[in-house]
Amino acid sequence: MSKYIVNSIEEQQEMLDELGYASFEELFRRAGVKSTPQLSIPEGKTEFEAYSELADLAGENHVFRHVFRGAGSYKHYIPSVVKNIVSRNEFVTAYTPYQAEVSQGILQGIFEYQSEMCELTGMDVSNASVYDGATAAAEAVMMCVDRKHHKILVSRAVNPEYRKVIKTYHQFSDDIVIEEVGPEYEVTEDVAGVFVQYPDFFGNIPDLVKIKEKIGNAKLVVIANPVALGILEAPGNLGADIVVGEGQQLGMPMSFGGPYLGFMCTKNELVRKLPGRIVGQTVDKDGKRCFTLTLQAREQHIRREKASSSICSNEALCAFTAAVYLAAVGPQGLRDVADTSFQLAHYLSDRLNEIGLTTVNKGEFFNEFVTECPVDARELMKHLYEKDILPGLLLSNNRILWCTTEVNSKQEIDWLVDVMKEVL
Repeated sequence: MSKYIVNSIEEQQEMLDELGYASFEELFRRAGVKSTPQLSIPEGKTEFEAYSELADLAGENHVFRHVFRGAGSYKHYIPSVVKNIVSRNEFVTAYTPYQAEVSQGILQGIFEYQSEMCELTGMDVSNASVYDGATAAAEAVMMCVDRKHHKILVSRAVNPEYRKVIKTYHQFSDDIVIEEVGPEYEVTEDVAGVFVQYPDFFGNIPDLVKIKEKIGNAKLVVIANPVALGILEAPGNLGADIVVGEGQQLGMPMSFGGPYLGFMCTKNELVRKLPGRIVGQTVDKDGKRCFTLTLQAREQHIRREKASSSICSNEALCAFTAAVYLAAVGPQGLRDVADTSFQLAHYLSDRLNEIGLTTVNKGEFFNEFVTECPVDARELMKHLYEKDILPGLLLSNNRILWCTTEVNSKQEIDWLVDVMKEVL
């Protein structure tokens, strides 16, 4: 125990003598903290033994070599510079600061992230991220509601996991009503916000301008794919009031589901409803450029019992990772990633149609689309698993949601189609 206490051995003994105890063990035993002399845990292992055991456990996972599935988590190429920079000790050990101004490095990283996300989404302000895209969507509900407007309409084309999190978040809020809607819905006076996904869960690209015109004064919340914004018009330019989403695609591996990055961007008039922290740029007493925490409107250490968010340390490192990724690929690089993903998805759609699968999407799609399968899709997917292929997400007995990103290739798609022919 003494190894982890900053006081010297002599100082520790002085405190024990003052309390009348001979050792820390006696102190803990008398206090009832330590009830048994020996904890029931196995003996320690050498570094090599521990590594071997962990490697055996990791070997039980199946990491597919060929991936054609998205549905909220995407396999993208991550430039090596991203990991090299964010793995530096200065960033890995940085805690989202309370006494902020002494941590100029992490503040600048957050400021750069916020600036990039505002440019990407077309919004005025961004926070320093929340836990994931689903959490960001749930937090956006509280940004919409007020005393007169308490109903939230969520499109059924939004990721089903996001819809579940939104409902879970607000299940005990008596004054908030969550209603899932199809393409045809009515916007009554008590509607505070309408949530749509862009592109939606099935790959379709909704017309945000028409949706904004339809919903009137209700707030338009867009759950956006940040890579798709490399070629799609920014939601802020199409009438969005709040833009949220999952930032995993910006430099983070799929990693069995986390840690991920929920981004939140909005207009200036809603800035005081935005959860988390906002970093601003200013000058110090010598006139030099510096950074400071500008606003923390909903945080528990600011508003105490009146706080409506508690994300404090949060995903600062993930936000910084996204900032490094966007800086590394640049505007044209992000456009290339998006355009390649788009082109490959349409090539895959054409090839699948050739062998009997029918693309369901009627309008334009980005990098995901749904097909109907002429055979039992479960049998088809089982065969692909055996070939080390992770196919699209099974939606029903005969419908599959496919996805491509820039890491796929034309040759890989051709091979996938040849393998599928064996079953079809």
